[in-house]
Amino acid sequence: MGNTNHKALIYDPYWDSLGGGEKYTATAAKALLDQNWQVDIYWPKNISAQILDRFGIDLSRANSVYELITNNYELVFWVPDGSLPVSWAKKTLIHFQYPFHDVGGHNIKNLVKSRFYTFISNSQFTKQVVDHEYWINSHVIYPPIKTNDFTPGPKFKHILYVGRFSNLAQAKGHATLIQSFRNIYSRIPDWKLILAGNTNVGTTDEYFDNLQNTAKGLPVEFVINPDLADLKKIYSRASILWSASGYGIVESDQPERMEHFGMTVVEAMSAGAVPIIVNSGGHPEIVTHGEDGFLWESPDQMEKITLNLVPDKKRLIYVSKFAQNKAKIFSEEKFKVKLSELL
Repeated sequence: MGNTNHKALIYDPYWDSLGGGEKYTATAAKALLDQNWQVDIYWPKNISAQILDRFGIDLSRANSVYELITNNYELVFWVPDGSLPVSWAKKTLIHFQYPFHDVGGHNIKNLVKSRFYTFISNSQFTKQVVDHEYWINSHVIYPPIKTNDFTPGPKFKHILYVGRFSNLAQAKGHATLIQSFRNIYSRIPDWKLILAGNTNVGTTDEYFDNLQNTAKGLPVEFVINPDLADLKKIYSRASILWSASGYGIVESDQPERMEHFGMTVVEAMSAGAVPIIVNSGGHPEIVTHGEDGFLWESPDQMEKITLNLVPDKKRLIYVSKFAQNKAKIFSEEKFKVKLSELL
């Protein structure tokens, strides 16, 4: 993909959140570093230590820069905030991690810019929205998952959800999961619901307090700001993964509120947790219903699927094995191959 004479600039306005999109961007930067590119990251301070702690991705060889001068670079990798940049780099990759819509995507300025750029979407769901918005034909490169890093351990009677404790950008659906667990807990009294996630962006005291109040009297555990080692342990022990992310949102009206892909779903599958996830957003691209997981249309369906699966240990193990195999489709290695094809 390059040599030491090649220079790349990485622009992501959301580094302070260190969410799934930043893991995507960091992996792209690491792929370039591994091919001996000089990589500059536009950000006011060096955050390589935080990226290593959060994602296990070593960007210590990258430089932090404070000026956006694109003509000095052979490659610019740009995560937009809805608008398209002016880039004079030899090649500009625009990565859409959000399905932006109704942002004037095909105004005359963007139409002119888009003729010179290459576009990447993180899922077919995102692609469908941004292609229509910007009149482009983006390439789908699924988010990179270190599938070999998440391995099954001894399984406990744990139902898990991993996602930021915030509804700022997406509807994460924590309250829906707690209510569903309350509905079925008397029939699976040995089980526990674990909600793990970060609180660094968009989490309000009111939102978190409401979740804790909703969970009163139930074996619901909140794991706040887990590091990578904590997550690996939590995933390894979980038997089932639930997700209601995007539930109740009309996709055509608010696609940005949906789960655009579902990186934590794939991580959990890699560790042998059986996904039971809402059938919307990017989720159907991950799970084939009844084979390597389950998709639901209503919380009642999620509850029924869970109650049918819990006592059927053979099927739970069977679907778990298929989930682990399916997760390999989204490996970091496949991501790097797809990215190199665009360079």
